[in-house]
Amino acid sequence: MPFSLSPPSIKRCFNLDDFRQQAKRKLPAPLFHYIDGAADDEFTRINNTEAFNKYQIVPRCLEDVTTITMKTKVLGCELDWPVMMSPTGMSRFFHHEGERAVARAAAQSGTMYSLSTVATTTIEDVAAATSGPKMFQLYVLRDNAINEELIDRCRTAKYDALCLTVDTVVQGNRERDLRTGMTIPPQLTLQSLASFALHPAWCYHYLRTPALEMANLSHHISEGSSEVSSLGKYINEQFDRALNWAYAEKVAARWQGPFAIKGILSIEDARRAADIGATAVIISNHGGRQLDTVPAPIDLVAEIADALGDRLEIILDGGVRRGTHVLKALAMGASACMMGRPYLYGLAAGGQAGVERVLSLLKSEIERGMILSGRPDIKQLDRNFIRSLL
Repeated sequence: MPFSLSPPSIKRCFNLDDFRQQAKRKLPAPLFHYIDGAADDEFTRINNTEAFNKYQIVPRCLEDVTTITMKTKVLGCELDWPVMMSPTGMSRFFHHEGERAVARAAAQSGTMYSLSTVATTTIEDVAAATSGPKMFQLYVLRDNAINEELIDRCRTAKYDALCLTVDTVVQGNRERDLRTGMTIPPQLTLQSLASFALHPAWCYHYLRTPALEMANLSHHISEGSSEVSSLGKYINEQFDRALNWAYAEKVAARWQGPFAIKGILSIEDARRAADIGATAVIISNHGGRQLDTVPAPIDLVAEIADALGDRLEIILDGGVRRGTHVLKALAMGASACMMGRPYLYGLAAGGQAGVERVLSLLKSEIERGMILSGRPDIKQLDRNFIRSLL
């Protein structure tokens, strides 16, 4: 009797940490830690979430909360609620349905999906899989022709927005990946063999589905490489350390649509983003996966919104694990939030159904938080909604 290929039960997952635990059980260790880990001592990864605890919610009583309104407009798109899907690379690592599953779940939930340059599904295939709002995240590579090709393909495929990530000119020091022997694509070593052997369902799907590749770049990567880690090596070597504001302005001009710069952590950089034509900034430290000990995004939202909120949409990316986190960010001045790890945990736990449940749980938490705090419309969230413990 073959082992069951059905997705794990997600009915007993009641919050995002439950999905994290389910993903840990479902995935071989190198793959789980690839999602879960961060750079150096992982201070930033931990602090991204813990920093939300410095702000308390101040409820209002005797408010009519019969009707709750979470709809918002971000990057030119009408969204049913203010949480978007961050771009994450190589999603088919974690479930064979990969990016298509996440994009469909996002559309079903009424929000925006962001496709990474290093996705395992093409720009065109994701566009065909869902008619929901879509953004493409661009990593600037040394070959400018590749960058321009990606932008033009997104325009042809009718993506709604473009996001330029600016904090990855070199890959961060992710020590967990070194310890687990994680490579792209995965390889079996004495170090990892036992973990893969204990996850036969993952191995079955990995072996029976098309080989993992960086689908949007595969025709630029030399075929027949003898290096198992050639994909990861290729992309890290292709990051352009010469990336600058002048080039970012050229990207905005070529795209000519809603344009976000992701990886902003200062008022000065947010101002320059507005000056070169960005319509939004995504306050992000890449989930703590790049430079450790940088500020948590929630601690920067208010000052950047106060300085530039009339010129830019402010999007928080990093640390969101509860609906109350989203409400606090909106009260600080964010237009919306993004999340990455939580939906990958859901994807690993149960494919599209797992992602849908992650989004449903978070959406319900936001609605409940609005009801209990006496704010029936997200437009009513302002600094009076929170108090700082500092």
